[in-house]
Amino acid sequence: MIGFGSQAALIARRDILRERRSGEVLWVTLPFGAIALLLVPLAVGTDAPMLRQIGPGIFWVVVMLFGVFISIRQTSSETDAQRDQLALSGLDPAAVYFGRALASFLFLLGFQLVLGFVTVVLYDISLEGWLILPLTFVIVAAGLSLLGTLAAGIVATGQNAAALVPLLVAPLSIPLLIGATQALEALQLGRSSLTWVLMMIVTVIVLAIAGVLSAQPLQETR
Repeated sequence: MIGFGSQAALIARRDILRERRSGEVLWVTLPFGAIALLLVPLAVGTDAPMLRQIGPGIFWVVVMLFGVFISIRQTSSETDAQRDQLALSGLDPAAVYFGRALASFLFLLGFQLVLGFVTVVLYDISLEGWLILPLTFVIVAAGLSLLGTLAAGIVATGQNAAALVPLLVAPLSIPLLIGATQALEALQLGRSSLTWVLMMIVTVIVLAIAGVLSAQPLQETR
């Protein structure tokens, strides 16, 4: 028997290798995210002050929308037979959940970094207060990976379960969206961003607990 951490690392490595073969994040999701950022200036015009003002908000909206797709991608790439084999392998369902979330976390972190660069270039955004960005990127990536992995587990339980995903994802991603935008804005205005950071951290903790508690029941209902 291997430990919890080793089991999670094994699942994360499997998902990373699967993504390496398919290239879904690199060749599909990432270009669409960049195109979404490009469409906004084309729609609202080239008013530089306005673009600088709305740029951070647009960036986080795109990250939230496409980030969940990155986390939930495993649902379409994993067959029922593979899920059954994984369930019979004896691995801890909670470790499987964290392993999948870890792989999604790495993909989301890279996704944010690339889109962040695109946003700065397209919207001519000042990097004032940028010291909070690495922490914000990590927290948002952790939250979205946990949320998306939980949603993917629900989708895998049955065909009709897919209808529940928007009801789950939309409200739980709102604290991450608000916290990410307000933390940066607070620093730029000379105010403390601690409240917003703590709100995002609490959201991540809640998602982690929900994922652990639901891992075994979701596996048994497949």
